[in-house]
Amino acid sequence: MHDYHHILCPTDFSDHCRAAVERARELAQHYGARLTLLHVIDYFPEEIPNDWIPPEDQDPKQYLLDRAHGLLQELSDSLSLQEAELVVRLSDASAKHEITRYAGEQEIDLIVMSSHARHGIFTLLGSTAAGVVHTAPCDVMVVRARPGKQ
Repeated sequence: MHDYHHILCPTDFSDHCRAAVERARELAQHYGARLTLLHVIDYFPEEIPNDWIPPEDQDPKQYLLDRAHGLLQELSDSLSLQEAELVVRLSDASAKHEITRYAGEQEIDLIVMSSHARHGIFTLLGSTAAGVVHTAPCDVMVVRARPGKQ
């Protein structure tokens, strides 16, 4: 079995992603590996919740960065991940591209991420998880969304 030294867990802060973070934590503990939580802010996000829209008097880029850092810290604290590195990246490309780029730059040897288990047109268009699986420079574990736990 391959020993992992640096595990990356991308998150969009959804409930699906929490399960992946928990799995990544277990694997990091098992292998004594570093764990990095990553949130990617797309340059042109497809959907943005109303509470992510910055107030008029704030710089949008800084607002999104600060908010993402805060949410990563909350996630880390809620799962007692004091040793995890928390990273937010702004991307001029898609999240899947930024995740694989980061993995290559940081010599990540395992990416643990969630799948939102979408069907229909979303399957045809591809998902972030599918894109990462096909282009990552390392092993990828996809934690599937479970019915009733979404």
